[in-house]
Amino acid sequence: MVTLHNLGFPRIGAQRELKFALERYWQGKDSATQLQTTAAGLRQQNWALQAALDWVPVGDFSLYDQVLDLSFALGNLPERARGFHGEKLDNYFRVARGRSAPGGAAADARANTNTNTNTNTNTNTNTNTDTNANANANANANATDGHGACCSGIAAGEMTKWLDTNYHYIVPEFGADTRFALDASVLLAQLQEAKAQGVKAKPVLIGPVTYLAIGKAKDGGDKLALLEALLPVYAELLDTLAAQGVEWVQIDEPILATELAADWQHAFNVAYHQLKSCKIKILLATYFGALEENTYLAAHLPVAGLHVDALAAGAGTGLAGLINLLPEHKVLSLGVINGRNIWKTDLNATLDWLEPLAARLKDRLWLAPTCSLLHVPVDLAQEQQLDAEVKNWLAFAVQKLAELQVLGAALSQGRAAVHAQLAANAAALASRRASPRVHQLAVQAAQADVTADMEKRRSPHAQRSAVQAAHLQLPAYPTTTIGSFPQTPEIRQARSQFKKGELSAPAYLGAMRAEIARSVREQEALGLDVLVHGEAERNDMVEYFGEQLDGYAFSQYGWVQSYGSRCVKPPILFGDISRRHQGKQAMTVDWAVYAQSLTSKPMKGMLTGPVTMLNWSFVRDDQPRSRSCQQLALAIRQEVLDLEAAGLSVIQIDEAALREGLPLRRSQWQTYLDWAVASFRLCANGVQDGTQIHTHMCYSEFNDILPAIAAMDADVITIETSRSDMELLGAFSRFAYPNDMGPGVYDIHSPNIPSTAHMVALMQEAAQHIAPQRLWVNPDCGLKTRQWEEVLPALRNMVAAAQQLRQAELSPIEQAS
Repeated sequence: MVTLHNLGFPRIGAQRELKFALERYWQGKDSATQLQTTAAGLRQQNWALQAALDWVPVGDFSLYDQVLDLSFALGNLPERARGFHGEKLDNYFRVARGRSAPGGAAADARANTNTNTNTNTNTNTNTNTDTNANANANANANATDGHGACCSGIAAGEMTKWLDTNYHYIVPEFGADTRFALDASVLLAQLQEAKAQGVKAKPVLIGPVTYLAIGKAKDGGDKLALLEALLPVYAELLDTLAAQGVEWVQIDEPILATELAADWQHAFNVAYHQLKSCKIKILLATYFGALEENTYLAAHLPVAGLHVDALAAGAGTGLAGLINLLPEHKVLSLGVINGRNIWKTDLNATLDWLEPLAARLKDRLWLAPTCSLLHVPVDLAQEQQLDAEVKNWLAFAVQKLAELQVLGAALSQGRAAVHAQLAANAAALASRRASPRVHQLAVQAAQADVTADMEKRRSPHAQRSAVQAAHLQLPAYPTTTIGSFPQTPEIRQARSQFKKGELSAPAYLGAMRAEIARSVREQEALGLDVLVHGEAERNDMVEYFGEQLDGYAFSQYGWVQSYGSRCVKPPILFGDISRRHQGKQAMTVDWAVYAQSLTSKPMKGMLTGPVTMLNWSFVRDDQPRSRSCQQLALAIRQEVLDLEAAGLSVIQIDEAALREGLPLRRSQWQTYLDWAVASFRLCANGVQDGTQIHTHMCYSEFNDILPAIAAMDADVITIETSRSDMELLGAFSRFAYPNDMGPGVYDIHSPNIPSTAHMVALMQEAAQHIAPQRLWVNPDCGLKTRQWEEVLPALRNMVAAAQQLRQAELSPIEQAS
């Protein structure tokens, strides 16, 4: 009998219940008990949906981020977050987002003295903390906390992408004083919940080597030197789980799918030879890529089982080498269902290569999705408005587990036992292959006509920047924002009513224009130099454009977690892409032209770039991603030229997801970067010298791809640097990045409001790396998730910071005049 299991399940809920519960708690509307009750209910639902599996993951659920959970379990908190006398839940959210709820968990503890602490393990009822509801980071905290103003906000933990996904994690911080001490209370509480529900639990942990690899040594020290101190805490955790009756634990070590230096390879041997004495079976899990040169290492680590991404490994033929190396006693778990995309699995083709392996491995064979299902939506059955033809081609998390069960039954009982399911699957795949909506001859002809000259600007940056400076007449340290302003309840309600047919098109247009006018007024009052229209009409930076392109389909409930309470609903790229949709071509021109009519200042046209459109969509798997990206670039190029023709002199093309598309292996990077950069250049470079092209990137490490970023040849790049204290700029300086840059000085993912002095200091640090005349002043990302009462004072401080910087640049004679 083949064993079926899962590596992880979406935690946000089919209706985003966790998102709304978190936001209610952070706003002070719900108590900690209410938040924990919602979380417990979601865990119970998730386990029920996985009840047919032989092993069900426990510990994959998180209130914000699984990496941050592990940091707390290991006692590895940033120095600035240590020593608070308040609740762990509030301190957890301080590290995650800079602050917790007004009143926090302590207020709930006072009101609910009979709360069962076994089911609310993040709440400590001893001390009052964080009772000030003021969003200003400089506000006074509750005096009884004993920490003064620091408790109303601290610097949030740095956030970056989880390997090559759009999921963000809070980066572990290490230093010379790092110490580890186990606190397994959260995981143990979830384990007890699972046992009470009759779940055959398999706890999930991030492995010690990956944990060190994805963290950051703040003092520049050697992260691997901490392994010796870290392993005893892992051993204590594993022994604790064993004492609770746990038979198997899943330890995720995805960096085994990357190119490892010799010392990191050695670290795996050190770690797992030390942990092998623990009285528990370890299933070591890798995913997102093939083991390749790490195959021998992974096969011979002293663990009871190994999970690999069979699809990345090349299915049957690609697994032969691993199986030959694997010791006879070791379980092999194969990831056979794509955990990162939403297309149905070809079940018959999968069985063709699985059946011989099952005959060879017998009961040593486990089957699972390739990775955690965190990266896909919960349940396709909810979708009542999704294009019916496209829906028939898809599988969300619940459906992927059903596919897994079909494969398991076919291997255990024969294909005849699931004949109907296999026939339906084959029919759906045949329908997709034959659909005339997938391939468009006009799009393919346009791609055939692309030339190298279409990817080049007319003049080099130094020459065109002079033309732009003369035209735009901007001051030193020009200020701007990244594009979006707060998406208020009124905006969301108007959009919802319009989609439902409850609001007429003229009424919707009027509502959006009123919001655009408000954004322009606020920016002019603040004194910003280059304005944006605020993107009131946009539901999402990718979905909005996808809705106006042929080749895309859209779900109602296809939400996935990006970070914390932030969820995105990736559009489904199923066919060839073109800009014409329902007789309409231009996607943004009317909104931008209206906004420009309200001000004499430059107005930025705002677009999402082709690489980000690709990486933040569920992308078709029947042609190379590079080909789909070029199709997107051609569609966006038409929009860029239309914006220029309409009088927009500044156009921003966001490529926030450029880096996350990198293959895990550095040896494969250049191929990706070549076509990704070419796609950006194709969409951006048809304009005149006087049109200034901006791009934006956020929350990724760019140090190692700076030549590719420079090759994009955008006139201005804005990047996230506020959470990382401008450290990224050192790399830009060493590389001698040639064009203009706006290092973000306002961390928009935290409710904290940065002071003018703080932003001046950040920009002064930036000026040590980038010539001041090439620096812009801006937030690190869009402002749609923030509140106006947070945004206005933060931007007011930002403009004041720019003014101080300009004043400092003036000579004494100029200052006197």
